[in-house]
Amino acid sequence: MDYADPSCAYCPPGVRACRQGDAEAHGPGFCPTKVDPATQAAALALYDDPETRRVAYESAVVEGEGYCKWCRVEELVQFAKRMGFRKIGIASCIMFADLAKTLSGILESHGFQVISVACKNGGVPKEAMGVAERQKIRPGSFEPMCNPVSQAELLNAHGSEFNVVMGLCLGHDSLFFKYAKALTTVLVTKDRVLGHNPVAALQLADGYYSRLWGPERPDQPPSLPAAGRRAKPAAKRKTAAS
Repeated sequence: MDYADPSCAYCPPGVRACRQGDAEAHGPGFCPTKVDPATQAAALALYDDPETRRVAYESAVVEGEGYCKWCRVEELVQFAKRMGFRKIGIASCIMFADLAKTLSGILESHGFQVISVACKNGGVPKEAMGVAERQKIRPGSFEPMCNPVSQAELLNAHGSEFNVVMGLCLGHDSLFFKYAKALTTVLVTKDRVLGHNPVAALQLADGYYSRLWGPERPDQPPSLPAAGRRAKPAAKRKTAAS
């Protein structure tokens, strides 16, 4: 069948033809190379922009040099050095302030200037965003809102050339990305339950975290994207009718 959307998540482990450079010949029907090669070509042309090309190049070099040797903080330092950044901005959750201080010290020890802004900057009450008393974490007390737009604008205003996100709440991080002008990377992804390791829930989705699944969970893991699964019963009905 012809797929309308790419679905790389369903590519079988034994295929994943893009890793071998032969997706056009051996990729499944839902491979981006087969579904939308025009968009792929247009995207590739964007690497002609000198800055985009340099970021792609330096990222690949850091990956190659530090593969399975450097932790992410080391990769961050090396990438920033290779890019020639001088001023790095940290946008952190207030609960990560101590770790942001540690990161600031590490970066400063490598010669970088560091700006840091915590999420609660400005002390704006949650009521300003329409949050009701009963919707607070601790009703009856003052709770400042997370302020990712201010974090982004402050880092913009003070000349950050490269931003590092540390533990911003889901959704608040999205607003930071929306308003930040400099390139941004994520050092810490917040997960209050799993020690800031959200991938653990996916690794345990068939066991301890089976509660993640919704009411339409299939009995067996599907091998095809939803469009392909819908097409198979239709094809069977057509065959039976003929």
